[in-house]
Amino acid sequence: MEPIKVGLLGFGTVGSGTFNVLRRNQEEIGRRAGRGIEITRIAVRNPAKAQKVLVDPLRTVTLTSDFTSVVNDPSLDIIAEMIGGTNIARELVLQAIQNGKHIVTANKALLAVHGTEIFEAARARGVIVAFEAAVAGGIPIIKALREGLTANRIQYIAGIINGTTNFILSEMCERGLDFATALADAQRLGYAEADPSFDIEGVDAAHKATIMAAIAFGVPVQFDRAYVEGITQLHTLDIRYAEELGYRIKLLGIVRRTIQGIELRVHPTLIPAKRLIANVQGAMNAVLVYGDAVGATLYYGKGAGAEPTASAVIADLVDIARLHTVDPNNRVPHLAFQPDRLASTPILPIDEITSSYYLRLRVVDQIGVLSDITRILAALDVSIDALLQKESEFSDKGQISETIIILITHETLEKNINEVISRIEALSTVRSSVTRLRMEALN
Repeated sequence: MEPIKVGLLGFGTVGSGTFNVLRRNQEEIGRRAGRGIEITRIAVRNPAKAQKVLVDPLRTVTLTSDFTSVVNDPSLDIIAEMIGGTNIARELVLQAIQNGKHIVTANKALLAVHGTEIFEAARARGVIVAFEAAVAGGIPIIKALREGLTANRIQYIAGIINGTTNFILSEMCERGLDFATALADAQRLGYAEADPSFDIEGVDAAHKATIMAAIAFGVPVQFDRAYVEGITQLHTLDIRYAEELGYRIKLLGIVRRTIQGIELRVHPTLIPAKRLIANVQGAMNAVLVYGDAVGATLYYGKGAGAEPTASAVIADLVDIARLHTVDPNNRVPHLAFQPDRLASTPILPIDEITSSYYLRLRVVDQIGVLSDITRILAALDVSIDALLQKESEFSDKGQISETIIILITHETLEKNINEVISRIEALSTVRSSVTRLRMEALN
C-alpha cells in the first residue's frame, strides 16, 4: 500500500520532534498503521535555518517558505499544523480542509476559539481533524474521553494542564519562593516563555479545559464563556497556610456537569493533600476524570516538550492512516457526540458555581471582630468548616495589634461569597482586602 503523505506547517519544537520521532520509529509506526507515513513537505519561515537541523540524508523532504503551496499540494493527504496562533493557522487549516485534506493539530487556542467553524467545515468536506496533542501533550486524554470512556456520563474533570504554572507552584510550595522568583527560575530552566502571560494568567489551561468540556458533555467549544484566573496574585502565605490545613494549591482546569448547567473554569484551587493529583509536582500534567460507571480515573505524564507532544501528533497520524478511507459517517465524531446531537446546555457564569472557599483576613486583634465576621457569614447562610488564627506578618505605623484569620467554608454559591467579602471588607476592623481561593474535595 502506498505511504500516506504529510505536509508539515512549522518546524519548531513540536514540528521537529514529530519529524524525528516518526523517522526514528518509522518501521514500528508503519506496522501499527498498516502503511507508511511520510512527511514530504515542510513549510517554515526560514528554510535555510531549518535545513541545518533537518536530518534527511536521502533528501526526501522539500522545504519551503510558502505555506499556502503546501496546503494546496495535491500529493499530500494530511496537513499537520504546528505553527500556533489563531489567525494564519485558521486560514491555512480551513484552506486545507476545503482541499479535502485531513488535519492534525496541536493548536489548542485555534480549536478553543474557532473549533466550531473548523469542525463544521471538516464535516461538510468529509475529512478528519485530529487534535490529541492539543491537550496535555503526550497524555492520551482526548482519546480516553472520546472513546475509552464513551459508556460513561462524565460528571467532572479536574486537570493540572499547564506545566509552567505547576512548576511555579511546586517551587513556591517546596522551597518557599515568592511568585516572581519561582517564575524567574521557570524561565531560566526553559519551562516558561520570555512572555509567560498565557501560562501564568490561566489562558492556556482554559483553552484546554474548553476542549475537554466540549468532548465530555457534547456541547460546542465555548472559550468565551470560560472563567479564567491565573496565579500571579497568589501569595506564599496562602500556600503555607493551605499546607497547615492539609491542602495543596494547584491551578486547575475544572469542568463539571450540574443540574443548572456546565461549570467551565480555571483558577488556583485548594485540594486535599491526600489526593493523588495534589502530589503532581514540577512541570508534569495530570487529569482526573470522574464517570458514573468507571468512577475516578487519573491520567498523568508530560504535558509538553518535543517528543511527548510528538507522540500524540503521530498517534493522530496513525489514526488517520487507518481511518481515512472509512465512510465519514462511521468515524468517531470530533467531539465524541454526533454533530446533530450536540447539546445546548448553558455554561454557568462564575457567580452561579458552587464551591467551598478559603478566606484570609487581616484584622485588628480585639474583642468582637470574629463575632462581627461570623454574623455576616450567618446572614448569608455560609457556614464555617474550619478556622485558623495566626500572628500577623504585617504591621503599620500606628503599631495596632493585628491578627490573621483563615476561614474554610462549606459549599455555597459564589455570589454569596462575593457578598460576604464585600460586607467583611466594609468593617472598620478589617485591615486589607480579603484573599479568596476556591476549594475542591474531588471525592
